[in-house]
Formats: sequence, C-alpha cells, structure tokens
Amino acid sequence: MSDGQTFVGELQKYVSERLASLDLLKDDESGSGDRPEVIRRLKVALKNELEAAELAAYWIPSTPEVDVKLALARQAGDEARHYHLIEKHLESMGVNLAGFNPAAEGYGPMYSLLRGFESTVERVAGAHFTREALALKKNEQFMEFCERAGEKETAELYSKHIQPDEGWHVDIGHRFLTQYAVSVQEQEKARRAVEAVLELAVKVQRKQFQELKLSHAPGC
Repeated sequence: MSDGQTFVGELQKYVSERLASLDLLKDDESGSGDRPEVIRRLKVALKNELEAAELAAYWIPSTPEVDVKLALARQAGDEARHYHLIEKHLESMGVNLAGFNPAAEGYGPMYSLLRGFESTVERVAGAHFTREALALKKNEQFMEFCERAGEKETAELYSKHIQPDEGWHVDIGHRFLTQYAVSVQEQEKARRAVEAVLELAVKVQRKQFQELKLSHAPGC
C-alpha cells in the first residue's frame, strides 16, 4: 500500500496518460467553426453545469467529513454561477432561452454513474480527480474552437471565469484523496471509480461525435 501522497501521484500520472491517449479528445475534425456551432456547444455546457451543481448539492447531506461537505457546497455554488454566466453570455449573443430547459431530456450517463458512488473516496476520485480534469481539457479545446470561430469573448469567459474554478475543483480530488485514500480498500475504491469515469467518458464522447457531430464541447 502506498501512502496518500504517493498514491495520488501515481493515480495522477495514470489519468494524465489516459486523457492524452484518447483519440476523440484530440480530434480536429470539429466541424465548422462559426457562431451557431459555438452556441450549440454552450447549450451543452448549460446541461453539464446544471448536472454538476445538482450532483455536488445531492452529496452534501450524505458526506460525513465536514471539510469535504463544505467543499461540495462551494462547488455547487461555482457550478450554478457558471450556469448563469453562460446563460447571460448566450443572451448577449442574441439567443432566446425562454422555455429552454437543459434537463428536459433527463440526466446524462455521467451524472447517473457519479450519483451511484456512495463513499467520499469514490466521489472525489470520480467527480473531482477525473471528471473535472477531463473538463479542464475539454474547456481548453473549446476555447481553441471559439478562437477559430472568431468568438473571443466566449473564450475569455472560460479562461477568466470558469477555468480557475475548475482547477480548484480538480484540487478537491487531489487534497481529499491524499487525506482519505490511505488504506488498501479505499485506494482500490478510488482506482475503480477513476477507471469507470474514464471508460464512460470515451463512450459518451464517441456517441456525441458519431450521432451529433459534436466535438470540442466544454465540460463543467
């Protein structure tokens, strides 16, 4: 068994290698880089932010560790703020969001997977350590897409207001796995959660690209 810090370092190396090797994450066939495509991706972002906010809030009552509980509360607020920032930005682009409900078609598979995690180690390993790291990467790609489309204000929204928070969310995973994944059992739970999220991310990304011709969409 590794100590918490060594374990997290090894797990971080594994996640980074997996993210770098995902072909769809490096896909350059991103369709036309124009305003309608940026808007389409921002509407996907609203769904992602809403689900992330709700998930963090859902976990608060069942999380026994006070420090993790408070971190989840802050994250829920961050994700809600991101939602409103994106919403206002879409309205400034002339998009009428009256009646738009990003949750109208139900929750996505990633939300369902993460909601099923019952322990704190599984939750922070899956949601923060892995999904939020994936979101950082996807947001970087989305910003590049926006720059190509001439939508610099959208890129700046992410670089100045959303990415800094996402980095802090990833840090939640690092800090709390180091603190709480200190037994063989807890470390194995973390590994399984990380692997489950990575496997599902590949499937979701492939489905989006094949069925919706959607790549370079932002994370949460």
